[in-house]
Amino acid sequence: MKKGKRTLLLTLVMMLVSSMMLAACGGKDSGSATSKDEKPVELIWYTIGTPQRDLNEVLQKVNEYTKEKINATINMKMLDWGDYDQKMQVISASGEPYDIAFTSSWGFNYVTNAQKGAFYKLNDLLDEHGQDLKNVIHPSFLEGAKINGELYAIPVNKELPAQRVFRFNDTLVKKYNFDISKVHTLEDLEPMLKTVAEKENIKPISAAMGLPQMFDYVIEGGIPIGVPLDSKDLKLELTLENPKIMEQYETMHKYYKAGYLPSDVATYTDANQSEALKTGRWFVDTAHYQPFAETSWSQGIPDKVVVQPAEEPYVYNWSVTGSMMAISAQSKYPEKAMEFINLLNTDKYLRNLINFGIEDKHYKRVDDNTIEPLPARKESYDMPQFTLGNFFILDLLPEDPKDKWDQFEAFNNSAKNAPLLGFTMDTSKVRTEIATVLNVKDEFEKALTTGTVDPKEYLPKAIEKYKAAGIEKIMEEAQRQIDEWKKSKE
Repeated sequence: MKKGKRTLLLTLVMMLVSSMMLAACGGKDSGSATSKDEKPVELIWYTIGTPQRDLNEVLQKVNEYTKEKINATINMKMLDWGDYDQKMQVISASGEPYDIAFTSSWGFNYVTNAQKGAFYKLNDLLDEHGQDLKNVIHPSFLEGAKINGELYAIPVNKELPAQRVFRFNDTLVKKYNFDISKVHTLEDLEPMLKTVAEKENIKPISAAMGLPQMFDYVIEGGIPIGVPLDSKDLKLELTLENPKIMEQYETMHKYYKAGYLPSDVATYTDANQSEALKTGRWFVDTAHYQPFAETSWSQGIPDKVVVQPAEEPYVYNWSVTGSMMAISAQSKYPEKAMEFINLLNTDKYLRNLINFGIEDKHYKRVDDNTIEPLPARKESYDMPQFTLGNFFILDLLPEDPKDKWDQFEAFNNSAKNAPLLGFTMDTSKVRTEIATVLNVKDEFEKALTTGTVDPKEYLPKAIEKYKAAGIEKIMEEAQRQIDEWKKSKE
């Protein structure tokens, strides 16, 4: 009897030890075991672009994949181009929940919203849940996007520098045998403009165009404070007082008086420029370049576009932050959001699915690395690829060269860093002055850059108004911060 009790007791003890050991072993793998049983996390992703008819159908495929990969599903909400900034400001201010949002230097402003606390700090998250991103994103993107050493959004790995080019109508270039390789400045355009204006009866500069950049501006948005691109001492200038700026304005005014631009060009928008390209009634304008941009610019218009550099490629803060994905500071799932961003930027299948849609409906596959869009893609799933993640794992289109992404990489590596790359100004002490200065910019900038007014008369008036609005106070505060930043790097 006693022997039976001892045997029973021993059996119970062994069962207890075994169950404890199993529990301990199970604990190590509980994440993967539990994750299959747990309800997937839904991540709300706001992004910019025209809402697409087939988005939900594509997201169904996306979510089948992401649920398996990271136990998360994606609820993408697209806000149209003209609505995005305002609507995201309202969403952010109201505390409406979201997890991921498109941000940039020009839409739902990255720096402003990061400084307001709208975005999650990402340095630690990147190390813990986004390790693969460091291997695929160009280091200058990650470094240049930091604000006081902290990253608040993941840049899209695409063309890194900004380089403005002159775009020419190749039909007219060939008709008059122009050698555009000799065009390096605005002044070099003059004999060509004269010929086209006289013989074609069109305005050869059909819309407002950006002037070649000579400064690294400390505050984006048109405030004329910056350092020359070759600056070593990082001393700020009121750029309008630089003689080279006056030369640009005088050249444009000369062209305006000669009738090379429309008389009401100062009121023109991008729509006017698009219309000119569609009708073929144009000769030259400017745009920011990326490799093979002329191919896409030539699509859907009657004339082929050819280009000639107007400036060297430089990496600016605003080119680094031109397209990014931030995680909301109020997100309930910041780790999972970073896991998704990591997957999106490193997983070829997922990146192409979100970009191009569903195989045999939106595109057909040509080979392992090439797809051909079908009509349904243009009609119902035409996404803006520069907003959606890493370019370098995207499939090619039939017209793309096989070494397209190699040439993008070469373009990125060819650029110089602008002198203020990595510096972000804290504008809290001069916000009133900045708002007032921007009003002055709205009054004068378009009139001067389009040549509509005589710069000898209007530039001194503009400078006087800028100074009355407090631009020197802004410059003083910016210089103080730049000097501190420069010391911290030495």
